Amino acid sequence: MEKFTFLQYPLCGTCRKARKWLDDNAIAYNNRLIVEQRPSQEELREWIARSGLPLRKFFNTSGAVYKKLNLKDKLPTITDEEQIDLLASDGKLVKRPLLVSDDTVLVGFKAEEWERIK
Repeated sequence: MEKFTFLQYPLCGTCRKARKWLDDNAIAYNNRLIVEQRPSQEELREWIARSGLPLRKFFNTSGAVYKKLNLKDKLPTITDEEQIDLLASDGKLVKRPLLVSDDTVLVGFKAEEWERIK
């Protein structure tokens, strides 16, 4: 059975929905609080590569920190490494929830996408 790491922020409604979905579907996971145990640069590099998603999809674009730092305008002007450093600096900048295993990286929660892990 595949073991997942579920990175989430407890006050996030989408994270709560995702956690309920995991529990309802009896999917085993390790819970990781994304603010207290934020992803490292190395983890982010690996997850971004495995996800097949563009780097920008890993940013929580609706978050207060993203808006405060004016990242909408800044991201296009900085390197991928600088963006990864930013993501690793604050868990609230990372799109959540994240569901990660050896061969899966899901960003955000869409039940129809998560169905494929069952």
